[in-house]
Amino acid sequence: MFGIFKKKSAKEKLNIEYKKKKEQAFRLSKTNRKESDKLEKEASDILDKLDVLDKEETS
Repeated sequence: MFGIFKKKSAKEKLNIEYKKKKEQAFRLSKTNRKESDKLEKEASDILDKLDVLDKEETS
């Protein structure tokens, strides 16, 4: 119940942003391939940031 007041971590924010980019890219892939590829690249960059955060947590 009190989870609504909990702030999201940087990792959670990046996960949400990654999912949004992937969904947008999928929708655009049917109409505008160039923009879809651009969003896929942005999603890939976000995934790289997530990997860096994971490595920092384990170190």
